[in-house]
Amino acid sequence: MKELGLSCLVRVKKYRSYKGNVGKVASNILERNFQAEKPNEKWVTDITEFKILGEKLYMSPMLDLFNGEIITYTISSKPTYSLVSNMLNQALERLTEADRPLIHSDQGWHY
Repeated sequence: MKELGLSCLVRVKKYRSYKGNVGKVASNILERNFQAEKPNEKWVTDITEFKILGEKLYMSPMLDLFNGEIITYTISSKPTYSLVSNMLNQALERLTEADRPLIHSDQGWHY
């Protein structure tokens, strides 16, 4: 190649942030059964991003699948771990000794 004046172009590898399964993956006990027989049986949560007046806000609600009631929620300008942990603490304070809800999330890094 050198004698012919040819050179090889090496492509730069494209960055990919995906590292496979990181951490512990919980089994999907809920299996898309989004109905509950009684209050505090099944709770679901996620983080939602809103854009209001050009600013991003993040909301983390806890929803009871029995009646669709929002048990509690937190709002923050950043999607931090404390956004979720504060919401979980508030939700767990509402439970009685007999309540043992199944809590379902998308298993993002916050959870």
